[in-house]
Amino acid sequence: MPADGQPSSGYLVVSEAATVLFDCGPGIATALSAVAAPEQLSAVIITHFHLDHCYDLLPLGKSLLSRGVRYPGADEAPQRWAAVEAVPLHVPAGSRQRLQDLAALFPVTTAPVLDRAFDLAFDVREYTPGARFTVGDLTISLHELRHSAPNCGIRIESPAGCLAYTGDTGVTPGLLPLAAGADLLLAEATLAATDHGPHGHLSAVDAARVAQDADVQALMLTHFPSADPQWLLARRDEAARAFGGAVQLARPGLTFQIGYRQPLPAGRPSFTGGSSGGRAGQPQS
Repeated sequence: MPADGQPSSGYLVVSEAATVLFDCGPGIATALSAVAAPEQLSAVIITHFHLDHCYDLLPLGKSLLSRGVRYPGADEAPQRWAAVEAVPLHVPAGSRQRLQDLAALFPVTTAPVLDRAFDLAFDVREYTPGARFTVGDLTISLHELRHSAPNCGIRIESPAGCLAYTGDTGVTPGLLPLAAGADLLLAEATLAATDHGPHGHLSAVDAARVAQDADVQALMLTHFPSADPQWLLARRDEAARAFGGAVQLARPGLTFQIGYRQPLPAGRPSFTGGSSGGRAGQPQS
């Protein structure tokens, strides 16, 4: 849950020809507005429909619509349409109606155009596991993983390198093809010990073992249940003992450039990450 002034899950990927947002949890619409205009987005991809990964889609959609909204004067009909360029929104199959239901909860009777986030602001595209598509110079594939809600990890390949992001998942064989040879594995590390139950989360050691077996170059841990420095450093150290590459802890605003082993100063991003589970990724462009 949101805590310590930090938003929930959201990560911004910037390449030469695309700007893509992975997940959009509570607080991400605000965090994004500090570094990029919503209309700069080439696409949004949601790994799964738990609120810490998708709840800010509605305010983000209303922000996209607000550029074309005019409130009515006396004797004018309410505005129901606006000429905005829809941002492709990739969501798990079966999500479209849930998005419409969300928008319907908060009607704006004087400007009903603002209720059309998911048919005007976004071009909603439902995906199934195994889907593959391009956004600009990025090739994106969706890999089915194990979580209590249907979740797909996201793999991005580009001329600059490869990024793999787990979303939320337990230990599963599907993690290896998702992460294979990636320059950066952005992996949830919610737990202090392996989850053997049905919910589906990783520990730092679980994530590190995947990184080692998949021969990735660097590992970034995210989706933490605590901001306590000692807890976080313990997870990092556990991961470092199981993985021979660089291990980092995600934090809001942290920037990682694919092909480099360490964060770059602000203003030189290629990938931006944060933590979540309540301690989320603040996008930065």
